[in-house]
Amino acid sequence: MGGYSGGVSDPSEVHESSVSATPSTLPGIQRIFATTHWSRVLSAQGGGSPAAAEALEQLCRTYWYPLYAFARRSGHAPADAEDLTQGFFARLLEADFLKAAAQEKGRFRSFLLVALKRYMANEWDREHAGKRGGFAERLSIDPELGETLLAGEPSQIQPDLLYDRQWARTLLDRTLETLRQEYMASGRATLFEHLQPCLAREETALPYADIATRLRLTEAAVKMAVHRLRGRYREILRAEIAQTVTSEAEVEEEIQSLFSAFGG
Repeated sequence: MGGYSGGVSDPSEVHESSVSATPSTLPGIQRIFATTHWSRVLSAQGGGSPAAAEALEQLCRTYWYPLYAFARRSGHAPADAEDLTQGFFARLLEADFLKAAAQEKGRFRSFLLVALKRYMANEWDREHAGKRGGFAERLSIDPELGETLLAGEPSQIQPDLLYDRQWARTLLDRTLETLRQEYMASGRATLFEHLQPCLAREETALPYADIATRLRLTEAAVKMAVHRLRGRYREILRAEIAQTVTSEAEVEEEIQSLFSAFGG
């Protein structure tokens, strides 16, 4: 199951300048919201649009792990959490789901958690009693990966906070993997390997001289390469977030909200 690449482990380790930016740093961001996944789902509510259904399925494939983690931390055993997540996805992806999606529901992250809680409270027990272990696999999930990731989380973190943290990590991992693939495709894999740690360091702590020696570049060239790396990272992250919100203003709000999950 895609959506969690295991790259950046903690958003609090990424220097704020790598992710915070005014909307003007991403030219044409206004146009993103005409085709963003969540906006596409909302615009087609009740219509059963194939494009909207595909967009919703892509979002679910990306964000299965935060839901699984929430179910586990809420007290469900691994097998039950897997069934619960699969059952929720099956219900979520039914054609009539779009009728329940409303613009005022806001961010996909918030909508998804509310919908999961409602499903757990109103439908899970009944459905699970009749289908124990027999949920149709509409979207495959990887419970072994889920358990491995969950084992690294402090036991005292509450389910809602854990959900937000895993959402943030999924976003950052997807951003990092997209950036990695871009550098590899352009023949700059070695450059990326040396510069990637710079995303998580303060400017004054960057070993520009060491990197320059290893890459046989000037220190000024390395500084410029890091600047470009961070700029592209920022653009990709904002584009990823734009797929889960409905307005330009919400992109920055979502960044701040997700980082707050690591504030203490």
